Amino acid sequence: MSTIPADLRYASTHEWARLETDGTVTVGITDHAQEALGDIVFLELPALDSNLSAGQPIGVVESVKAASDIHAPISGTVIAVNDGLTEVPEGVNTHPYQSWFYRLQPSNPSELQQLLDADGYQAIC
Repeated sequence: MSTIPADLRYASTHEWARLETDGTVTVGITDHAQEALGDIVFLELPALDSNLSAGQPIGVVESVKAASDIHAPISGTVIAVNDGLTEVPEGVNTHPYQSWFYRLQPSNPSELQQLLDADGYQAIC
């Protein structure tokens, strides 16, 4: 397994969340998740301006062997969607921590602290 970045927070459902300097949060799936799924062929991402609740299924990742829900790690409003990734979904397999899915404006920033740190996430993998 590759190194789990220490600057991110992690949901037990294998999404990562990165707090940006402007207070927004960028979300993707972990290396562990993409490795378990195999070759990713399709992504269904949340719509711009969607209001998400922590833990809510908000999209789908499909691979050649399975489909898996994407969950919102924290609550907030979607302010950007990585449309380029939907056209080249295999980028998630190559660079899972650079291949972000969406950005949100958190409605409750303290939820980020309730997510796992790198050591905590390593322990559940």
